[in-house]
Amino acid sequence: MNAAAPSPAPLTGERVLQGVGVSSGIAIGFAEFVGQVLEEPELSSISKEGVESEYARLSVALEVTKAQILELQKLLGDDGSAPSHSTIFESHALLLEDPMVIDEVKRKTAEELKCIDWVYYQTIRGYIDQLRKVDDAYLRERAVDLEDVAARLLKNLRAGDKAGADTTPIQRAWAGETVLLGHDLSPSDTAGIDRSRVRGFATEVGSATSHTAILARSLNLPAVVALHELPQDSYTGAPVIIDGYEGRVILNPTQSTLRAYAKRAAVEEKRLEKLSDLKTAETRTKDGDRVLLSANLEFATEIATLKELNADGVGLFRTEFLFLCDGDSRSEECQYKTYRTIAEGAGDHGVIIRTLDIGGDKLLPELRLDPEPNPFLGWRGIRLTLDEHELFRSQLRAILRASAHGKVRVMFPFISTLEELQAAKACFARAQEELVAEGVPFDKKVEIGAMIEIPSSVFIADHLAKEVDFFSIGTNDLIQYTTAVDRVNDRVAHLYQPMHPAVIEMIRTTVDAAHRNGIWCGICGEAAADLEMAPLWVGLGVDELSVGLGQLLKLRAALAALSGEPCRKLVEDLRQKAGKAEEVRQLCLQVAQGAYPDLLISGAADRK
Repeated sequence: MNAAAPSPAPLTGERVLQGVGVSSGIAIGFAEFVGQVLEEPELSSISKEGVESEYARLSVALEVTKAQILELQKLLGDDGSAPSHSTIFESHALLLEDPMVIDEVKRKTAEELKCIDWVYYQTIRGYIDQLRKVDDAYLRERAVDLEDVAARLLKNLRAGDKAGADTTPIQRAWAGETVLLGHDLSPSDTAGIDRSRVRGFATEVGSATSHTAILARSLNLPAVVALHELPQDSYTGAPVIIDGYEGRVILNPTQSTLRAYAKRAAVEEKRLEKLSDLKTAETRTKDGDRVLLSANLEFATEIATLKELNADGVGLFRTEFLFLCDGDSRSEECQYKTYRTIAEGAGDHGVIIRTLDIGGDKLLPELRLDPEPNPFLGWRGIRLTLDEHELFRSQLRAILRASAHGKVRVMFPFISTLEELQAAKACFARAQEELVAEGVPFDKKVEIGAMIEIPSSVFIADHLAKEVDFFSIGTNDLIQYTTAVDRVNDRVAHLYQPMHPAVIEMIRTTVDAAHRNGIWCGICGEAAADLEMAPLWVGLGVDELSVGLGQLLKLRAALAALSGEPCRKLVEDLRQKAGKAEEVRQLCLQVAQGAYPDLLISGAADRK
C-alpha cells in the first residue's frame, strides 16, 4: 500500500465522475491510486510430516495478525476524532479466529497435503465470493471486512518470522495534500490513513452501509463510492476534488472549478463550527414544539458521542453486528452485556433495540442454506427469527435482562402480517415468563414496537397499532418495496425515490394510523436525515426522528428553523400538486430554503 509522492500528470481536461456520497465534505488534493488485492499464493505440496509445521505457521500468523488488528483498534479508539468505531476491528478479530474457518483450513491441509497459505486462500475466497452474491447490501459489504482480514493473514504467512515487524498501523507518506482513489479501500486501510496528508477518498465499489463508509464519516473524511471505473493512467498525480455532498469526483479540475470548491469548503467549515453551539440544545421547532431526535447506533462505544450531542436516546440499535460471526458475540450473555451498556448510557429516553434483521444469507453457520432465488422477498427479518426459535429466544431474553438497567424498548422488523406480530409478541411473553420463573429481574413494562417498511403493513396499520406501543418507519425498505426497485441494481437505481408521492402517502397513512390509535410514530431510515424532507416530517406530525450521529446537529438546526403551519400546508399541497418525485422535492425545497438556506448545500437543486 505504500506509494511514492505523486508526479504531475498530463493535462487531459476536467472530467466529472458521478458516484454516491457516503461522507459529506469537500476534499481537494492530488490523486494517488491505491488498492489491496487478495493475491493467490503459490501452490506447493507438503508431506504428511510437514502438516504440523504448517499448522504452526498458521498459528504464528494468526497471532501476528491479531496484534495488528488490535493496534488499529487502539489507534482508532485513542484518536479523539473517532472513538466510536474502533469496535469494527473487534469484528475483524472475530472473523480472523472463526473456528469454523480455521478448522476447515486445517482439515483440507491435512487431506490435500498442500501448503496452508494456498488452502487458506482457496477457502476464504469461497466465503468472500459467496458473500458478494448476497442481495442484502449491508451483509454484502461484509465481504470487504473478510477480505481485509484475509489479506493481512496471507501477508503474514508469506513473511514468516518477519511478520512481527509489521504490527503498526499503515502510515503513508505522500507529499502534499492527497486524495486516495482506488477500486476499494478496506476498513484497515481507512483507519490507517495519514490524516495529516490525506483529505478524502473515492472508490469504484462500496455503499453507505460499508464499514469503510462508516469509518470515513467518523474520521470526517469526505468520501464517494460506486464510481464503477476510475481512469488511472492519465490522472495519477493530477489535482482532484472529492465532493462528498453530491457524490462527485472531479478529475483535473479547471482553475475556476477549484476556486469555486475552495470557497464552498471554507463556507462549509464555518457553518459546521456554528452547529457545535447546538450540542446542548433540545430539539424544538420554531414554534417550540418538541421533536424527539434520536440516534441510530451500531456499536455500544458510540454512546459517548450520543451523550455529547444530547441525543434523545437511541432510536434504533441494530443488532446484526453481533450475529456476523460465529462465536460468543451471539451468546445470550454477550448480547446482554452489549444491550446493558447501551441501556445504561442512553439516558432517560432509552434505547430501541431492533431484533435481528438479516436476510437469507450465508453468514450464520447454522443457517447455511442454498441461495434463495429472491432474497429481498424471502427469508429475512421477523420471518427468519420466528423460525429460528432458540436464536430468537436468546435475543429476547438478553434484551429483557438489559431492561433492568435502563429504559429499553424492543422492535420487530419486517412485519408484513398481523399474525407475524402476534407470534413475535407471544415469543416475547414466553421469554418474560422464563425470566420470572428463574427470578431474573427485568422491566415488566418494556414497550414493544413494529417497524413499518412493507406496504402490506401500512394498509393494516390500524390493526397493528392495537398490538404495539409505537411504530418506527424504516424508509429504506419502504421505498424499495413501494417502488419495486432493487437499490443495488444500477439499471433501476434512479427509480429509488424517497420523495415518490406514493412513499409520502405511505408515511402519512402510517403516522395517522398511529395517532388515531394513541401510539407514537418515528422514522429511522436514511430519509429521516434528509434536510430537504425535514419540512415533511414536521407537517406530517412525526413524533421522533432517528438519524446517524454525524447528521444529528444539522437536522436539529433545520427543525429549529421550521414552523408548523407552512409545513402542514406543504403536506396538503403535495396531495393536490405533486404527482412526481421531482415535484415533491421542489415543493419541499421551497419551504426548506425559506427556513434554513445556509444548511442546504450549494448545488442541491441539481441533485438527482
